[in-house]
Amino acid sequence: MNTIQYLEDQAARAERLAKRITDTPTIEKLLTFAGERRREIEVIAGRRRG
Repeated sequence: MNTIQYLEDQAARAERLAKRITDTPTIEKLLTFAGERRREIEVIAGRRRG
């Protein structure tokens, strides 16, 4: 599994978990984590393109 695949997996897991729980602070933390992983993916993908 390469870095982008790993980060995509982590983001997707966090998003799925956020949909299943009801604790608002935890949901916010999970969605923040997922967003950070997706931004990392964009940075890495941009480096590979450019």
